[in-house]
Amino acid sequence: MENLVNVPSESFWKGRRVLITGHTGFKGSWLSYWLTMLGANVTGVGLSPLTSPALYNLLSLEKIVTSNIVDILDFQNFKHIFDVKKPEVVFHLAAQPLVREGYKSPVNTFATNLMGTVNTLELVRLSPSVKCAIMVTTDKVYENREWVYPYRETDRLGGYDPYSSSKAACELAIDSYRRSFFDKPNTAHIASARAGNIIGGGDWSADRLIPDAIKAWGTSTTLNIRRPYATRPWQHVLDPLNAYLILAEKLWQSKALEGAYNFGPNASEFATVKDVIQKALKVYGEGRVHFETIEDGPHEAKSLGLDTSKSKRDLNIQSAFGIDLSIQQTISWYRKLSQGVSARDLCDSDLAIYGKLNA
Repeated sequence: MENLVNVPSESFWKGRRVLITGHTGFKGSWLSYWLTMLGANVTGVGLSPLTSPALYNLLSLEKIVTSNIVDILDFQNFKHIFDVKKPEVVFHLAAQPLVREGYKSPVNTFATNLMGTVNTLELVRLSPSVKCAIMVTTDKVYENREWVYPYRETDRLGGYDPYSSSKAACELAIDSYRRSFFDKPNTAHIASARAGNIIGGGDWSADRLIPDAIKAWGTSTTLNIRRPYATRPWQHVLDPLNAYLILAEKLWQSKALEGAYNFGPNASEFATVKDVIQKALKVYGEGRVHFETIEDGPHEAKSLGLDTSKSKRDLNIQSAFGIDLSIQQTISWYRKLSQGVSARDLCDSDLAIYGKLNA
């Protein structure tokens, strides 16, 4: 387990006007809650929660953030929110985030991910109040060559499937806007964040490894794993969110830090799907798993890792939760929720543990 050198500064965020797209999603709900705990004035823009239960509802976020149920493709209503709230910092998380859903709905995936990003960039451009914007993409923006080396920010972008390629297209749009419109000293500072596979309490999205496991084991059914030997840079949700917050703080002060950043664990923490499930099962204590021997379904990358040297060098950021603690905390979160502990208490507990790791 490693320690971060940097954690969010309460003095920076207190009273700061922050706009988050995708605030009703898993990561967006966590980020919204964390920022309110830091004293920020948070405005959210997103669709109604797509799952039931949803972390957004369990945290009653509509009571502590200014929530706008607006599609980011609805440019005029989206613009009205910018005009009224005059955000200083923007976190763009709204997306169609699932690889398999991308195969089912490619047009919606490209529209939401690419044009949603372009709309956000355009409103940042038109809003003199915005000082910096963190545009969240994914670790899957790289042209995957199935090699053993982790991908660097300078590696070629690509994407076999609609989700991955739509996110790679987002990176091109971000870079184009940065060069075309944000190249002057008094313009907003723009960076993109590419994070690895996220686990943590509060995620009920389809085709998510740990939520699927919790559901199967909680109902005494067998968990079927399609691609047990796929390797990913797994990380607890608090690690990339912490990185986004630190990146925003530093980007606020220096335009020289614009660009793309990978956020994820060290290579020693990369793990196969089978490894993660076996660790999760050990923590959970009981359950059945069937690992498929023949891979079916649409194409997904077999091996994927991120080189995080740049974020360590430029931002002094690295993961705090290792894979074992990440799994332990995630399983514990869902189990305690089922036992009646509130989502807010569970999130507070995770944030407290995270803070102690970095004390």
